Amino acid sequence: MSDPAQALKDFKPEKKFLIGIDSDGCAFDTMEVKHKECFIPNIINEWELQAISKYARQAAEFVNLYSKWRGINRFPALIMTFDLLSEREEVKRRDVRIPQVDSLRRWVETETKLGNPALEKAVKDTNDPVLTRSLKWSKAVNETVGRMVRGVPPFPFVRESLEEISKVADIIVVSATPCEALNREWEEHDIAKYAKVIAGQEMGTKKEHLALAINGRYEKNHVLMIGDAPGDMKAAGANDALFYPVNPGNEDASWEQFYKEALKKFVDGQYAGQYEEKLIAEFDTYLPDTPPWKK
Repeated sequence: MSDPAQALKDFKPEKKFLIGIDSDGCAFDTMEVKHKECFIPNIINEWELQAISKYARQAAEFVNLYSKWRGINRFPALIMTFDLLSEREEVKRRDVRIPQVDSLRRWVETETKLGNPALEKAVKDTNDPVLTRSLKWSKAVNETVGRMVRGVPPFPFVRESLEEISKVADIIVVSATPCEALNREWEEHDIAKYAKVIAGQEMGTKKEHLALAINGRYEKNHVLMIGDAPGDMKAAGANDALFYPVNPGNEDASWEQFYKEALKKFVDGQYAGQYEEKLIAEFDTYLPDTPPWKK
């Protein structure tokens, strides 16, 4: 079987800077429609949570959209959603059995390429019912996304930013979204042409995407990750890269600031230090780590 991440390993730099960009919720305003209309209805349907649909929706929205876990891979997010439900009093009172997904937990802990191809292999190897159900759910999500998500353009100033970035830096997409959806969305809006590589969940984690693309090819402070979630910031930090936050709910202003100010600072070597720290301090105020029902 060919290595899905080969494109990152073979990546040839053309510029002295590299900028990685997350897709959902960062370049595109697709997080709300994907989670509220595609992921969550399929969680409720595939895992038989109709009796507590209100609480399942609240838990899944918190994990995937409105918390410091925003933007994490779908499988850890599903586990976290079940964990939040299992400890909520209103759910306990309704005597609904929350799915026990120990085998999925083990798979998530040991597999780095958390996508359907790796899960299909695990299902084939083990015939595990929980993994089988997880795969069925994940495929249903992809089918719904493919049917539902269209006509959602990039945020204002994304296209203009890509145009400017491409003059001075190599661009890669760094995402936990399946490659098929990424390619479709970037092609639909004619911005795929700016990216040297479009890396999705089948190619590994965001941390691994950046590591493979950087791989000794760029000098210190010449790599920047643009993202809307703490996971993007962690991936940047793990690779000694700089981070530019796109603030959830305030994305237009973030991209305008990047286009008009931050990109120049990055290229001019004035980004690291005080400027980046101020942006990250503001970003840190946007997403809580405690669900509102626990306060």
